[in-house]
Amino acid sequence: MQNLLEGLRIMEGSAFIAAPSGGMTLAQLGADVIRFDQIGGGIDYHRWPVNTEGKSLYWHCLNKGKRSIAVDFRQPRGRELLTDLITATGDNAGIFLTNFPARGWLADEVLRRKREDLIYLNLTGDRHGGTALDYTVNSRVGLPFLSGDGVKPINNPFPAWDVIAGQQIALGLLAAERHRRLSGEGQFIRLALADVAMATLGHLGYLAEVQINQQGRKPMGNHVFGTFGHDFQCRDGGRVMVVGVSPNQWQALVKVTQSEQIIHKLEEELNLDFDQESQRFEAREAIRVIFAKWFEARDFEEVCLALNTAGACWGPYQTIEQLVKSDADCSVENPLFQSIDQPGIGRYVVPDQPLDFGARMRETNAPAPLLGQHTDEILSDLLGLSQAEIGGLHDANLVAGP
Repeated sequence: MQNLLEGLRIMEGSAFIAAPSGGMTLAQLGADVIRFDQIGGGIDYHRWPVNTEGKSLYWHCLNKGKRSIAVDFRQPRGRELLTDLITATGDNAGIFLTNFPARGWLADEVLRRKREDLIYLNLTGDRHGGTALDYTVNSRVGLPFLSGDGVKPINNPFPAWDVIAGQQIALGLLAAERHRRLSGEGQFIRLALADVAMATLGHLGYLAEVQINQQGRKPMGNHVFGTFGHDFQCRDGGRVMVVGVSPNQWQALVKVTQSEQIIHKLEEELNLDFDQESQRFEAREAIRVIFAKWFEARDFEEVCLALNTAGACWGPYQTIEQLVKSDADCSVENPLFQSIDQPGIGRYVVPDQPLDFGARMRETNAPAPLLGQHTDEILSDLLGLSQAEIGGLHDANLVAGP
């Protein structure tokens, strides 16, 4: 972690991916992120993948570097404790992140009565406040029809909108905190998962394509839209993905495949200029057939060496297991990663924040907390409760430790 946000405190009540990842991003930048959970854990505390003891790798990976308080917020006194923490005084406090419904005791108007300049970010499924998950949003915006044959939709297993929403959460809270420092104003920030997806499609031209060109994006298989790029299988079964977006990338592919003459002949036959991205795309299948012969005649290692020597833009196809076990970039050789001992889980390699700030050295990654690990210190340090008062809360089963 790099402590650029040291001193900033954020309360988080969250589940699933987007909201916890937003808090984790801020924690890895040095903020004091305090996650509150129901005693015994919330709805995602045991979510897969789990280890052999049933402990969630998912939950622990998404909550690195945070502090944890376990409170029974079904009880009025538990809600009162959390309200006091969310609205605590101090220039660097009074920041709240949640994807729980903003109603009842978590309604903005209820919390803002306790602290007028509260910064409150609420993530919902859609702009109407409805629920949604990445899969339901992805199906709605049409991307599953761009995989496969374009008739039967194929879901992508990567939760893109959750991940992007998490980064939007971190950005939104930092922007609102800066605004409060300059103006003294807090605010309620709405963010909808569906809006994250629709905004992204708009930024990338998918929506304009329909409105201006009167047609939507068509399935491309393993071709790259608007330029040349495809996967190729080597003689020994290895497979690589190559892309020729820039002129230098394209020329590197032509050179390494020793296809200068036949590519030039294809240009003449089709009356195309392959210096133009769009025209490489028009001839994509013919180009793929030409390049494929070179790859099919060579083993994977030879292909990798040749592509590197030529300065081509490419990547190997490998499984996640291969990535973890044999790729040096997914190991402690990469400064992004550190090996940590996660209590209750074991020792494994985890990533830090990928931003690398030159002003601060990276420090040791903090593991995820045990559920309720910091309950007593939070109640004592932030709310000023005595040990007798905290003991009484434990006796009443209103709070819990690890």
